[in-house]
Amino acid sequence: MKRFEDKVAIVTGGGGGIGSAIARRLADEGALVVVSDVNADAADAVAAEIVAAGGSAIAIAADISRKEPCFGLIEEAFAKKGRIDILVNNAGINRRGNLLSLTDEDWHTSFAVNLDSMFHLCRAAIPHMVEAGGGAIVNTASQWGLYPAPNHIAYNTTKAAVAAFTQNLARDYAPHKIRVNAVCPGEIHTPMLEAGVRRSGRTIADLDKLVPFGRIGKPEEVAALVAFLASDEAAFMCGSLVEITGAQAVA
Repeated sequence: MKRFEDKVAIVTGGGGGIGSAIARRLADEGALVVVSDVNADAADAVAAEIVAAGGSAIAIAADISRKEPCFGLIEEAFAKKGRIDILVNNAGINRRGNLLSLTDEDWHTSFAVNLDSMFHLCRAAIPHMVEAGGGAIVNTASQWGLYPAPNHIAYNTTKAAVAAFTQNLARDYAPHKIRVNAVCPGEIHTPMLEAGVRRSGRTIADLDKLVPFGRIGKPEEVAALVAFLASDEAAFMCGSLVEITGAQAVA
């Protein structure tokens, strides 16, 4: 399918596990993908991979924990391509710990990356979408934002805020034909998850046993859901928080 032919999509956190899968999926379906990541080398590598596979992509490095780079990313993408059809707010960090073990920096950086970036990026992108007559925004929330896991208070709280932000934004901009939805993944096999598994002393096989479906999820499966929500096939979905968990409950 080429659901995104001639459309421009921005993917933040595009150098990471889920973000790179999203970027590749949108490009496979015809989008010109702007791959953005704080890690310039990672963004460049994903964009180059897409181009080598016959797709269209450019890389724009940006530290979206700050307001100015957020606006700069949107304006640079718009200046290069003249439109913004899809914004995937995927970048995120996970600072683990309970209230007393977290530092002030852990808390504030979690909000800056996981939530404030969406505020600034949407503020910059939505005027272009309004002028164009519509668009699609897909945010990466988390199952843990709906059902908190122990000892992840900063991550859980920011992802709960992402869910609320998504539904508020959807209600405010649906009249402008801008659809805003969020994916809420459970355990997905990414480098971030692997690092956490190594710290805990568990294995991926241990996590697989906790999932009724028999295994944890794949980045490509999240990417497929993001692509659906960004596509015209989801034309009446606006303000939805879609879980993708393999039926796993939060432990």
